[in-house]
Amino acid sequence: MSSSALSRLSNLRGHFHPTDSNNDKGGSDGLDGRLIKISPEVSEALSCGRAVVALESTIISHGMPYPQNLETAKELEAIVKTNGAVPATIAILDGIPCVGLSMEELKKLAILGTRAQKTARRDIVHVVATRGNGATTVSATMFFASMVGIPIFVTGGIGGVHRHGEHTMDISSDLTELGRTPVMVISAGVKSMLDIPRTLEYLETQGVCVATYKTNEFPAFFTETSGCKVPCRVDSPEDCARLIDANMKLKLDTGILIAVPIPKEHSASGSVIESAIQRALKEARDKNITGNAETPFLLARVNELTGGASLASNIALVKNNAFVGARIAVALAQLRNKGGFESVP
Repeated sequence: MSSSALSRLSNLRGHFHPTDSNNDKGGSDGLDGRLIKISPEVSEALSCGRAVVALESTIISHGMPYPQNLETAKELEAIVKTNGAVPATIAILDGIPCVGLSMEELKKLAILGTRAQKTARRDIVHVVATRGNGATTVSATMFFASMVGIPIFVTGGIGGVHRHGEHTMDISSDLTELGRTPVMVISAGVKSMLDIPRTLEYLETQGVCVATYKTNEFPAFFTETSGCKVPCRVDSPEDCARLIDANMKLKLDTGILIAVPIPKEHSASGSVIESAIQRALKEARDKNITGNAETPFLLARVNELTGGASLASNIALVKNNAFVGARIAVALAQLRNKGGFESVP
């Protein structure tokens, strides 16, 4: 049984369930201290030291239209379950941060779509205070995952330093979150419309361990390579589990980024994607689209320009990351519970 998970659960037991409206000591216009809801399945898994994988919800609300977004969310959770872990999709619903969503809650979020607020760390307090609906980005998902003791989080690609960021200072809060929150993030690298070399430099400054999975070169989201090298390579779920374990024991309080290349059969043509990205970037500048609205616009526009090829690749890489993340979570649970590894098929 995971002592760290049990300790965290014990300390936060009173915070895990939403307040019953009939017993709300804060009154109808206030909030008491119990602000987080954890699904029974996730709570039980954490209590027993079983493998749990956090999943973001922005991909559901802002990544694709309904009902494709709901089907993709279900498929991601199914992949995690099939590979031995418990999925914990994270979102804020009616002002309550939820860790682990029911099918009804997933459907609600999928139907809301972009009407749900795209919620990074800075937005959490506002969405909770106004009892709104928030789809968590990488930074907010990491925050809630760490808060309840989930050490592994799967996403598509993280945010980063935007192109021309040396002039605009447009840098994603995903990077600062990785610098202060001890969660391992499994992604296909950095979204390819960003400045990958500067993003890696920023992560180095933040003290974040960046490792590539079964490759020597950092992937570029839609393509397997970016031309950028990183100093750490891991070749198995067990390697990744040891990184998390060492990070926790040393109390570094920083995240770890595992960059998993998109499967070769789904890798889009680099030149076609890059051409579409350059055109979309110009359109974004012409329309003065900046901040957290820029990446959704770019992804959607690149998908239009590539005839849907980029979205298909996006879905494929997220599914692959879910597969890898679940295997890492299982390996970590084995390491913590038994002091060693069994074979992960």
